[in-house]
Amino acid sequence: MKNNNIPKHIAIIMDGNGRWAIKRGKTRLFGHKAGVDSIKRIIKAFLELNIKILTIFAFSTENWKRPKDEVDGIFNLINEFTDSEIEMFIKNGIKVRTMGDLSKLPQNLQNTLNEIVEKTKNNDKLILNIALNYGGRAEIVRAVNQIIKLNKTEVSEKDLIDNLYTSGLDDPDLIIRTSGENRLSNFMLFQCAYSEFYFPKIHWPDFNKKHLLKAIKVYQKRNRRFGGLK
Repeated sequence: MKNNNIPKHIAIIMDGNGRWAIKRGKTRLFGHKAGVDSIKRIIKAFLELNIKILTIFAFSTENWKRPKDEVDGIFNLINEFTDSEIEMFIKNGIKVRTMGDLSKLPQNLQNTLNEIVEKTKNNDKLILNIALNYGGRAEIVRAVNQIIKLNKTEVSEKDLIDNLYTSGLDDPDLIIRTSGENRLSNFMLFQCAYSEFYFPKIHWPDFNKKHLLKAIKVYQKRNRRFGGLK
């Protein structure tokens, strides 16, 4: 792996928790619990590799279609994870950000997220960007509506960028989706314009540093021209 060509921003669609659990005769929620352990492993790997931004797709605007007990279980797991890891985030210089409409989430989860965002706002080692109740189309509509409120008669690309949830962040260099599905599923539709994509077949609970390194090696073999020539 070339140390001078490490992606600055990697976004991950953490797919396959439920299928991983069902294959083992367990409940889907058991798979989501295992998925949280994978998040912890990957955060550690990001710190070791000095990757600056990690965005994780934790809950989409479409995930509300799932059974209520699964949705509630996912929110409880996210709340437990963020609440229990506050000290780890502070110790390791991790800044937590969120993207998505948090107002629809349970109040206790909103409170936990607001607390952790405030407590880690000055950290600069790694940005952990958590997408919750997030959809790429909804994000673009939200950005346009915010611009309209500014009484602008013409919208520029910069206007959109400044009003996305990711304002101030570099676009993802690499987007990884586990479990073998080859689609974005409404994830970072504006920001992915020049992202590289990597779709490993492994389910998210089994994803570890070894798989991350493989993804980065694949990324480093790509010829990123951004519409120009090299």
